[in-house]
Amino acid sequence: MEVERVQVIASVCAADGVMPPEFIRSEHEQPGITTYRGPAPEIPVIDLAGADQDRLTIAVAEASREWGIFQLLNHGIPREVIRELQRVGKEFFELPQEEKEMYAMECKPGSSEGYGTKLQRELEGKKAWVDFFFHYVSPPARVNHAIWPKNPADYRKANEEYAKHLVGLVDKMLMTLSRGLGLEEHVLKEALGGDGLELRLKINYYPPCPRPDLALGVVAHTDMCALTFLLPNLVPGLQVFKDEHWIDVNFIPNAVIVHIGDQIEILSNGTYKSVLHRTTVNKEKVRMSWPVFCAPPGEMVIGPLQQLVGDESPAKYKPKKYKDYAYCKLNKLPQ
Repeated sequence: MEVERVQVIASVCAADGVMPPEFIRSEHEQPGITTYRGPAPEIPVIDLAGADQDRLTIAVAEASREWGIFQLLNHGIPREVIRELQRVGKEFFELPQEEKEMYAMECKPGSSEGYGTKLQRELEGKKAWVDFFFHYVSPPARVNHAIWPKNPADYRKANEEYAKHLVGLVDKMLMTLSRGLGLEEHVLKEALGGDGLELRLKINYYPPCPRPDLALGVVAHTDMCALTFLLPNLVPGLQVFKDEHWIDVNFIPNAVIVHIGDQIEILSNGTYKSVLHRTTVNKEKVRMSWPVFCAPPGEMVIGPLQQLVGDESPAKYKPKKYKDYAYCKLNKLPQ
């Protein structure tokens, strides 16, 4: 199945300067029109260095209620580990096109891993200015190294090292979020499958775009998973919807950006908010990002935690198997 890659389209656009119409968003989406340029609040920044448990819990819970997104400093993942993860991802996307196509998702119908371009069905038939690569990094039973790039040669080592550090940070955030709901530390992780929690890494590759004011790298959405841990490269582009405005996320070197996803909103019965966000692109520079989506196994039934539901706080969401939730979300069906 032949799929047109955005990276290839971008190289043609660089030569003729023409923006293909299928990438031009309608006016209510165009970042040149809809990005807020006035004074705006910055998303919360939380420093894990020396933070005592109570202060950390308050900061994370408040950010998750008010914003659904925050940046972590001194998170414990070594800078060299992050640099290596980003280096090998960048080198993969710089390979010849035919070599990247060996990992194409389209060659494996039904697969949620591999190299690809189009992910969600768009109601207006528009396309996003991005190529990507998906693969699981945890738990070991979910990891299929056969789909991981063989080139660069140290791709596997770099990704395994990052995953090893990230798993600890995921656990810390789930424990903190549980405490923020007045629950015991283990509750959220157990509700999401315990050690079966699935971590799927995505590399987003946004090539230079001739009209970044008209296009989007990723359209406005909330993440259907529980939590997302994101590393950007040095090119900004992430925006969040806050107080009826699209605002830029301030870039902080070496920070990890944490998104609250739909499953945490559901489990918390709406106390924590899944963040609405989108990605813009750049005219001169390649933007890349490395989100890791943390999600329950597909058969797990996710609904509001019983400890948070009562006569005065009825359940706001229907319990549903995660795989069914994901199917509805990806196909724009009501939940």
